[in-house]
Amino acid sequence: MPDFSRRSTQPELMDDLGLASDALRQNLEELETINTRLGGYQTVFDALAWLYSQGVLDPHQPASLLDIGCGGGDTLRQLHRWAARRQRPLQLAGLDANTFMLDFARQKAAASPTLAFYQADVFGPELAQHRADVLLCSLFCHHFTTAQLAELLPKLLSQANKVLIINDLHRHWLAYYSIKALTWLFRGSYLVQHDAPLSVLRAFSRAELEQLMHQCGVSRYQLRWQWAFRWRLVILKNG
Repeated sequence: MPDFSRRSTQPELMDDLGLASDALRQNLEELETINTRLGGYQTVFDALAWLYSQGVLDPHQPASLLDIGCGGGDTLRQLHRWAARRQRPLQLAGLDANTFMLDFARQKAAASPTLAFYQADVFGPELAQHRADVLLCSLFCHHFTTAQLAELLPKLLSQANKVLIINDLHRHWLAYYSIKALTWLFRGSYLVQHDAPLSVLRAFSRAELEQLMHQCGVSRYQLRWQWAFRWRLVILKNG
């Protein structure tokens, strides 16, 4: 039986930057389906709606958003539609280290030419070239160890003009066994059957996220639980 008391350190298959195959393409399509069916994008929509309601973002002024670890770009495409329906002038871009995923993202976003995509290693010096009003980490942080996140999050905050949004998973036995059953039932690819349950085991408890905020010296944040087993963490820049 898996140990739900602590984060797993087992790497996910899709974290291999050399992975470039039809299986990875299928996995990206499957992840978009899972997030659509389980309301995974709503966490990001709610975070942005809250920022607009609090005056952090002005609904009448352009704001830039950079999706860190954008993968196949599905979150950005969903955000593009969300912003258009609400007439929010969001300038959207994505950043990822995997060139195969970026090529996939550009192909899928061909109908939305305003979406931009950049290749960069978030731990490398090239991160300093990318700033935005809002930095978004959607299902990104669980790919890293807590020690790596303690190093990375302050860097991301320094690149955000106003706010850092984290949308990630809640480590829970029900979430684990549910996604394990769903990916098997719908005959998902070997990648999604392996990585989706493992993502839950690599995910976070509330106490772990609060400790991480303390470790990073962050005091201005809002942490909320959302269905289905998601954490919405909004970190405001000091000052």
